[in-house]
Amino acid sequence: MSKKASSKIGGLMSAVVGVLAVAAFALYQLGVIDLDLEPEGTAESQTGGTVSSDLSVEQARRQLEELRVEAENDPEGYDRALFPHWDSGVQDGCTTRQVVLLRDGEDVETDEDCQPVSGSWYSPYDGETLTDSQDLDIDHMVALKEGWRSGAHAWTTEKRGRFANDLDSSQLWAVSASPNRSKGDDDPAQWLPPLESSHCDYVVSWIEVKHVWDLTVDPAEETALREVLSGC
Repeated sequence: MSKKASSKIGGLMSAVVGVLAVAAFALYQLGVIDLDLEPEGTAESQTGGTVSSDLSVEQARRQLEELRVEAENDPEGYDRALFPHWDSGVQDGCTTRQVVLLRDGEDVETDEDCQPVSGSWYSPYDGETLTDSQDLDIDHMVALKEGWRSGAHAWTTEKRGRFANDLDSSQLWAVSASPNRSKGDDDPAQWLPPLESSHCDYVVSWIEVKHVWDLTVDPAEETALREVLSGC
């Protein structure tokens, strides 16, 4: 075959491939065919959106080594009012609670007061999907009283308020009310989510919050954290 003929055939093949690619993309845009265009590993896991993507089990193991292990101290005087929470005007006039509901929900629509009126929320504690925001609690991963026992009793009220409204760490989770209320102020030695598949995310978040806020862990709590991490 001459070089000229080979060149013509090559050009024709390139043109055919180009036409097919354009046609395939047009059909994809119309929803006729499904092209897997999403890079591998970019799909979101159903964890409620609360655990930051840059958190990892290995990071949690390192952070756990840096936490101070001390016998639990529970000084008198605890009151939730010492942890002012659900600040208003946090983002676009929304309260902290509303910001978490917007962050963790799917297709959330709000009224003029930033209150969600529709949407859905996956609760990582029990695997339930809820469609009424009133059925959700905003859980403090490290409960306010647990924070008090772990060192927050010595903080100023202003710092306790920042802890109670912390949107920068994984401290705040939108979850169904029932498991959150069964948790109370327990630590992982006393309570873990009923959904076992969420245990790793749960303790990774717990360790991160305690590390960020320089809170202590008691010996039983540390043991429980290590046991869960060993299976992650």
